[in-house]
Amino acid sequence: MMQGFARLLINLLKKKELLSRDDLELPWRPLYDMVERILYSKTEHLGLNWFPKNIVPFILRDYKNHKRSLYRYHSSVENVLKTLVKSCRPYFPADATAEMLEEWRPLMCPFDVTMQKAITYFEIFLPTSLPPELHHKGFKLWFDELIGLWVSVQNLPQWEGQLVNLFARLATDNIGYIDWDPYVPKIFTRILRSLNLPVGSSQVLIPRFLTNAYDIGHAVVWITAMMGGPSKLVQKHLTGLFNSITSFYHPSNNGRWLNKLMKLLQQLPNSVVRRLHRERYKKPSWLSPVPDTHKLTDQDVTDFVQCIIQPVLLAMFSKTGSLEAAQALQNLALMRPEIVIPPVLERTYPALETLTEPHQLTATLSCVIGVARSLVSGGKWFPEGPTHMLPLLMRALPGVDPNDFSKCMITFQFIATFSTLVPLVDCSSVLQERNDLTEVERELCSATAEFEDFVLQFMDRCFGLIESSTLEQTREETETEKMTHLESLVELGLSSTFSTILTQCSKEIFMVALQKVFNFSISHIFETRVAGRMVADMCRAAVKCCPEESLKLFVPHCCSVITQLTTNDDVLNEEELDKELLWNLQLLSEITRVDGKKLLLYKEELVKILQRTLHLTCKQGYTLSCNLLHHLLRSTTVIHPTEYCSVPGGFDKPPSEYFPIKNWGKPGDLWNLGIQWHVPSSEEVSFAFYLLDSFLQPELMKLQHCGDGDLEMSRDDILQSLTIVHNCLIGSGNLLPPLKGEAVTNLVPSMVSLEETKLYTGLEYDLSRENHREAIARVIRKLLNHILDNSEDDTKSLFLIIKIIGDLLQFQGSHKHEFDSRWKNFNLVKKSMENRLHGKKQHIRALLIDRVMLQHELRTLTVEGCEYKKIHQDMIRDLLRLSTSSYSQVRNKAQQTFFAALGAYNFCCRDIIPLVLEFLRPDRQDVTQQQFKGALYCLLGNHSGVCLANLHDWDCIVQTWPAIVSSGLSQAMSLEKPSIVRLFDDLAEKIHRQYETIGLDFTIPKSCVAKAELLQLSKNPSINQELLSPEEIEEGLKRQQEKNANALRNYENLVNTLLDAVEQRNLPWKFEHIGIGLLSLLLRDDRVLPLRAIRFFVENLNHDAIVVRKMAISAVAGILKQLKRTHKKLTINPYEISGYPKPTQILAGDRPDNHWLHYDSKSLPRTKKEWESSCFVEKTHWGYYTWPKNMVVYAGVEEQPKLGRSREDMTEAEQIIFDHFSDPKFVEQLITFLSLEDRKGKDKFNPRRFCLFKGIFRNFDDVFLPVLKPHLERLVADSHESTQRCVAEIIAGLIRGSKHWTFEKVVKLWELLCPLLRTALSNITVETYNDWGACIATSCESRDPRKLHWLFELLLESPLSGEGGSFVDACRLYVLQGGLAQQEWRVPELLHRLLKYLEPKLTQVYKNVRERIGSVLTYIFMIDVSLPNTAPTTSPCVPEFTARILEKLKPLMDVDEEIQNHVMEENGIGEEDVRTQGIKLLKTILKWLMASAGRSFSTAVTEQLQLLPLFFKIAPVENDSSYDELKRDAKLCLSLMSQGLLYPHQVPLVLQVLKQTARSSSWHARYTVLTYLQTMVFYNLFIFLNSEDAVKDIRWLVISLLEDEQLEVREMAATTLSGLLQCNFLTMDSPMQIHFEQLCKTKLPKKRKRDPGSVGDTIPSAELVKRHAGVLGLGACVLSSPYDVPTWMPQLLMNLSAHLNDPQPIEMTVKKTLSNFRRTHHDNWQEHKQQFTDDQLLVLTDLLVSPCYYA
Repeated sequence: MMQGFARLLINLLKKKELLSRDDLELPWRPLYDMVERILYSKTEHLGLNWFPKNIVPFILRDYKNHKRSLYRYHSSVENVLKTLVKSCRPYFPADATAEMLEEWRPLMCPFDVTMQKAITYFEIFLPTSLPPELHHKGFKLWFDELIGLWVSVQNLPQWEGQLVNLFARLATDNIGYIDWDPYVPKIFTRILRSLNLPVGSSQVLIPRFLTNAYDIGHAVVWITAMMGGPSKLVQKHLTGLFNSITSFYHPSNNGRWLNKLMKLLQQLPNSVVRRLHRERYKKPSWLSPVPDTHKLTDQDVTDFVQCIIQPVLLAMFSKTGSLEAAQALQNLALMRPEIVIPPVLERTYPALETLTEPHQLTATLSCVIGVARSLVSGGKWFPEGPTHMLPLLMRALPGVDPNDFSKCMITFQFIATFSTLVPLVDCSSVLQERNDLTEVERELCSATAEFEDFVLQFMDRCFGLIESSTLEQTREETETEKMTHLESLVELGLSSTFSTILTQCSKEIFMVALQKVFNFSISHIFETRVAGRMVADMCRAAVKCCPEESLKLFVPHCCSVITQLTTNDDVLNEEELDKELLWNLQLLSEITRVDGKKLLLYKEELVKILQRTLHLTCKQGYTLSCNLLHHLLRSTTVIHPTEYCSVPGGFDKPPSEYFPIKNWGKPGDLWNLGIQWHVPSSEEVSFAFYLLDSFLQPELMKLQHCGDGDLEMSRDDILQSLTIVHNCLIGSGNLLPPLKGEAVTNLVPSMVSLEETKLYTGLEYDLSRENHREAIARVIRKLLNHILDNSEDDTKSLFLIIKIIGDLLQFQGSHKHEFDSRWKNFNLVKKSMENRLHGKKQHIRALLIDRVMLQHELRTLTVEGCEYKKIHQDMIRDLLRLSTSSYSQVRNKAQQTFFAALGAYNFCCRDIIPLVLEFLRPDRQDVTQQQFKGALYCLLGNHSGVCLANLHDWDCIVQTWPAIVSSGLSQAMSLEKPSIVRLFDDLAEKIHRQYETIGLDFTIPKSCVAKAELLQLSKNPSINQELLSPEEIEEGLKRQQEKNANALRNYENLVNTLLDAVEQRNLPWKFEHIGIGLLSLLLRDDRVLPLRAIRFFVENLNHDAIVVRKMAISAVAGILKQLKRTHKKLTINPYEISGYPKPTQILAGDRPDNHWLHYDSKSLPRTKKEWESSCFVEKTHWGYYTWPKNMVVYAGVEEQPKLGRSREDMTEAEQIIFDHFSDPKFVEQLITFLSLEDRKGKDKFNPRRFCLFKGIFRNFDDVFLPVLKPHLERLVADSHESTQRCVAEIIAGLIRGSKHWTFEKVVKLWELLCPLLRTALSNITVETYNDWGACIATSCESRDPRKLHWLFELLLESPLSGEGGSFVDACRLYVLQGGLAQQEWRVPELLHRLLKYLEPKLTQVYKNVRERIGSVLTYIFMIDVSLPNTAPTTSPCVPEFTARILEKLKPLMDVDEEIQNHVMEENGIGEEDVRTQGIKLLKTILKWLMASAGRSFSTAVTEQLQLLPLFFKIAPVENDSSYDELKRDAKLCLSLMSQGLLYPHQVPLVLQVLKQTARSSSWHARYTVLTYLQTMVFYNLFIFLNSEDAVKDIRWLVISLLEDEQLEVREMAATTLSGLLQCNFLTMDSPMQIHFEQLCKTKLPKKRKRDPGSVGDTIPSAELVKRHAGVLGLGACVLSSPYDVPTWMPQLLMNLSAHLNDPQPIEMTVKKTLSNFRRTHHDNWQEHKQQFTDDQLLVLTDLLVSPCYYA
């Protein structure tokens, strides 16, 4: 119900332009309550509420609203709700924003999951489209707060992406009212990071950067909305963004990031076009318009197109295909054709010439198709566009090539696209008549003379294609009925292209073409399967365009040939017919698919042919003849447009009135389309009935006799007769009225009439004639029974009968599957030619006509909601009989038709279900296995239709579910057959997937009834129906109550029947499991399960089968939730409790007014009085950000439900549970089962079992503890994995279940638990530490820490005692961390204590303990966040800690030599020196930094920077896995830190450190600085670009390191430089070039003659270094543009080549540079050659081609 109404409302609100805020105001709270109830349901996880995950698409839904179909999202309730809120958002009242902020701000605690919820709500609900005068009540209330939050979060938590979605929406709705400039560098930096591009060599990606990256779609919308305006800042950054990522688009690059990049390219232009449309062409509405200052100017558009065109042109040839590039080009060409089209054409012409690179051809052609419309319409920007059309068409002809399929298809598409846009009329005569033409028009006029040539050449190409597909003689021998898939695609392409060309031709060209096709078709004889079909299609296209002239040629010819060949009666009986006869029949049957009026002239001849050929013996022959009959009937009865010309009225006017060139690429005019329809005239209708009387009646008579058993017919004869009947039926489906008859009544009681609504589809049925449909139905049913009784193996006839029944029921002139494929085609063509800039519906006329035709067909196809009549009932029962036949193929086909029929008639399922279930009854002996399987398939349904087993209706489920379970006893059921087992699995799985809780209590609120009564009185629009009397309304309400009572009876009945079924003896185990699964679906949150079922589930906790035990555990947990007694709550005022007033502005974090929530060991509630006077707040997030308006806590103990009840005080349901759990045997058995292992090594702490125990201790407090205590003590002592897990689950349940216990009971509980936990923690093992962590974390979740002080004190006793070895220490820390992390910000005191305890132990030797400490430190400092308006935390702070650490690391900082890790892995006796201590400490610190990189919200950069120099020293340079842990960690840590997001004020600090390290004496450090720099700059690109000093510093740093004495550092500096140049961070300017050229000219010292024995000098001279630096610098410049040749490049290459003979390492560098240059420029060398002079080319060729080996 809810979804139905939601959809209706979405459809009503979809066009928001039509309803302004003044017309409508909608409240937001009801929506919020509904979303909260459903998306954040408290009972769904316990199985008390089932929401549908995916709604089955009902038939034809997409076409009903083909506008950007909303239904794509309706995958689940969640999306329906979100779309609903989105539709209502514009109409929320003005004060809604403030109310929402007040409601959801208290949830914003960044350490808690509620943060995600708060941001989700903001994203869905906050209204952003308020008019400007209300902005102070709208986004201004929250904008600074949320953008501040976004800017300051560094580590991409999940909700950051949702904030982006919110900002994108805000920006789009308020273009020009928000100043984004201060945030632009940050926005672009984050979008660039979000693309996850690989940078540098050794890179480790943080996994959450991949999972939580922004949605490109929203990022694009945001960028588009910020463009324009006076500052042009966004465009500058956008250019920067594309400059830095262009090289990633080059086809030679590939990776998982490529999809995102392609999406960006495809969506940006689309988004900009939408914005331009909104600003310039859209009708103004009540939504606030964009102020003129911020509209996009023409200059803005040009800048945008120029910055994106380069990557788009590269992406044309991408590995993923050219689709995205083509779509981008289509939108760009709408804006600036003169920038976009010429480069595309430059790539296309050469591609058309080459033969060796077909990929290049398909890519360029698909892009030209995208820009076709902008190309031919020319326009003010690109007037010379149309002149390219003819050359392109002529050059594309060779693409019609029988040997390359994809090339052939793209060529067809290309030619069809252009000929749709342009009338093919020869206008060269106009040159003499008119002299007012522009230059371009004159040129075009003379060019159009080539059109005729083009058409004829195209036909020759097609004939070649056809002849080459005939040559395969093998077709004759093999009996393949069908063409191969590829051939059918080519056939489709050929026929549609040819028909487009002929439609667009002038009369003269058409006549030439017609004559040519005619001569070709009569001078050859084709085989009818492949070539024949193609030729017949071409002929049909010709006849369709101009029926009169064409029929004159074809019909007489074909008729005479056929008559002549069939004069001899022997022909009638031949099995194999003459090829010529077949070919002419095929041709004739195709050319009759035209406008029926033109066929009437030839009716006598055509009827004669039919009489001669319908009864041929040869199957191929009579099938062709039946086609002819079908097409004749169809042509005379169907309504359709007769022409699809691009100009109404055709082109045959004299050029003086009509000048075709003006119409190139023009859209059709929606308001005067001038469609010519074919509507059947009375002559045509009577001709159709004449055909039916002459050919259908005799066949029906024969079949009637055969069905009565009076006439023996062979199978072939029956098949032939059925074929004729079927063709008559689908030919005249339009004329025959639907089946009549009386309706089947009493399926549902209703006060509303359930008659069907009829759609008028343009035909008046002639009711005076006999309805052939009913006649066919009668005969076919009789025949069917005859065949099934006598010869069930005649499957071919049965297939046809199934088709006929399907068509009798539903065929009204068009088939659903044909319609679907046409709909798809239409949408593809529309997409490839649409013009989104100028507005909706600016389509070519042919497309608009096509759309009208589809709409007409849609009306004939609508079959839902038909009345269910007796005759339908009979036919559906026949289908059911066929669906359970012995032949699987018959079953399969019949089932498909059966499902389609079920979807069409109201309530027919209720009538059919009992018949299907008959086959499953266990007491029937006569059911075969095939029938059994057929019946199961009928219950299962197909993937989109009705599933009979699971209708959303009590009356149906009550029958089907028990029947499925009991069918296990049927003798036809055998579990040996895998197919049957699989069917039952699918059935159970489908029911579980689709089941949604069915309502029991359905009431209509009074307010709704009142509104409905008002609606009846409405005058405008007035309702023409009787007013309902109050009595009728009363009666309706009464019926509703009866229905509810009935539903309740059904519910209890169903539970009981299922229990009966499951408890039958000898029921196979599989069915028992299915039954229990179905029972568990029946738990609900509004009624307690019947007692018998409760007993059943509780007993099954100890069932033998683990599957059943699992289901029972979930079910009992759910039942306990149903039995939970409500606890009373009261409102408190937090400001009174704390004694501090409310803060004036928003301040998050530790404030005086939330200090009382903190854990304080001085004031813990240790006595009953203190306990009862404390105010406990269980949820962790309350009070962190702000207090909620109405703060609720639980009332005191005496107001809560009574604890410690005796058995007499309980309800019956509770007594059942009480009896079982007080029974020591039952409990012992249960614990034994729970401590078995299920899958070795895979088991984890199980939340279901935890819920079970939590429920037991919550509902019955400590009654069962005495029984359980001995078990707990036994289990804790046993260190096996599964026993430990079991005890952990019970303890977590105990702690959480004791939430409302009295103080005395709690104290007793902890006296029991503390020793248990101590034992457990000392016995912890590798397998169990995760479970104990989960146990403690679960226990502390949403609990006031003051209630659990026993637990925390216990855990903090001494985590690192060293007893039990390092492993136990690590585990204890893990468990402690789990508990503290759940408490977040409320336990600063405990965190301080822990830190104080850990600090001296940071120099641990053991690796596992170090890693654990690192992780714990992350959680200790997690609370220290630098978020906006957050108070400084009272939890531990990073800066103080880092200062203390640095003090200890001093000894390592000061020394210069390499740091070796020479620490032995055991704690030696005696004091170690300070350095060794330092190294151990450093290892732990590295672990901490690595752990926090992915977890904390903000990185404390300033403090970590002081550690950087040290890491630079340690990190190894080479990639070598044999390094010790210290070096590996340092390297990883640097990689993670370099990817971090920097704030602008941190940039100078980082650079300071890097500069200082670059002077370091260790070359490792200098080398590592460079690798760090590459990643850091790319990941914070725009933040660096935003400060000029930073750019200067980096430039200086890199260029000075080019002159480093160490060769490796110099080479790395060159690589870094070329990277920075490539992403346009630095520019290649003349000072840089001059600097390098100066360095290159450094003179080298003369070589001295050495003494023969002296050692060569190994240290390079300073001059050599300088000269090498120069060469490296030039090399870096060359390599920085790998895919093009800028103007300065040739000269640089010449300068470089001069150094080819310098000493090493220079020579090596030059060689490397040249070979890289050659590698990257090899692909497009032809193009790049143009940039060099001839002399330069000579030199280059010498350099690049290696000298001959033999010379």
